[in-house]
Amino acid sequence: MALRIQKLVAVTLGTAALLALCASGQAQEAWPARPIQMIVASSAGSGTDALARVMAQRLSASLKQPVVVENRPGGSGVIGTSAVVKAPADGYTILYTTASNQVIAPAVLKTIPYDPKKSLVPIAETAEGGVMLLVSNDLPAHNLQELIQLVKANPDKYSYASWATGSSGQLTMEWLKKQTGMKTDHVAYRTSNQLLTDLSSGVVKIGWTDPAAPVPFLRSGKVRAIAITGNVRAPQLPDVKTMGEQGYKFDMVGWFGMFAPAGTSPAIVKRLADEVNKVQASPDLAAMMKSMNFGPPPVKTSVQFGETVSNDLQAWSKIAVDAKIRLDE
Repeated sequence: MALRIQKLVAVTLGTAALLALCASGQAQEAWPARPIQMIVASSAGSGTDALARVMAQRLSASLKQPVVVENRPGGSGVIGTSAVVKAPADGYTILYTTASNQVIAPAVLKTIPYDPKKSLVPIAETAEGGVMLLVSNDLPAHNLQELIQLVKANPDKYSYASWATGSSGQLTMEWLKKQTGMKTDHVAYRTSNQLLTDLSSGVVKIGWTDPAAPVPFLRSGKVRAIAITGNVRAPQLPDVKTMGEQGYKFDMVGWFGMFAPAGTSPAIVKRLADEVNKVQASPDLAAMMKSMNFGPPPVKTSVQFGETVSNDLQAWSKIAVDAKIRLDE
C-alpha cells in the first residue's frame, strides 16, 4: 500500500512538473502579452520623438500589443537610458535613442551611471544620415577645400557653430581641424533652428546641423551647404558632396535605434529586430525618410547594429580625447 502511494505521488509530481514546464514555455511564447513601454530619450515634438512614434505605431500593429511612447529627455540621453537600464529585462521596456545619446555622450561625458558597452542590448537601427556643414551666403567658400583655405588664411577670425557642446557636429569639426590645421572656435547653440537663424543672418558664418533642419533654409537660398559626413549624399540635396568626395573621408553618421536592457531574452530581441526590419523594408517608410533628408532605411540584424554601436563608440571616443573634450553631465 505504501509503495503504491509513493508511486502515485511520484507520478503526480512528475505530471505537475511537466505541466509547469509546458506552462512556462507557453508563457515565454506568448510574449508580448501586455503593452510595451518605449522610452524615448528626447523631448516630445523632436525629430527623434517623431520617428519613435512612427515605429511605435507600426510595432503596435505587428505585435498586437500597444507600444506606448514615454519621453524622458535630459542629460544628453542619460535620463532616458538610465530608466531602461534599470528596468526588468523582460521585453516590456525598450529604448529609442540616437547616436548622439548612445555613443557620443559616453565619449565626452566624464561620468555616466551605466556601462555603454554592457548595460544595453542593441535591437535594430531605424534611420541614419550624415551631419551637414553649412556656411552663410556672404562667406566666400563654395566647397570644403575653399572653406579650409579661407579659415587657414584667417586664423581665429571665424567661429563655427553646432547644436550643442559635445555634439557630433563639434567633434567632426575638431577632427577636421586636426587634419587641416584650421584654427576656429566652437559656439554652442541650444537647437539647430536657432543656429540656422543666426547663420542665415550672418551672425555666425559656419555651422553644423542634422540633415533635415536646414532644407527649408537651403531651398530659400539663405544658407549654403558645403559638405556632408558619411558615404551617401543627402537625397534632398544631391549636389552636396560628402566629405570623402572632397578629400576628407569621414564615415560616421548620425543614427537612430532601439535597445533593450542587458539580459533580455535573445528570442525577444530577435523578434523585435525582425519586426522592426519588416517596417524598415516598407516603401512608405523609405519615402518618409527621403522627405526628411535621411538615407534609405537601414535593415540590419541586432548583431550588425551592435557592431556599428561598438565601432562608433571607439571612434568618437578617440576624437573626443584628441580634442580634449570632457564634459560634466
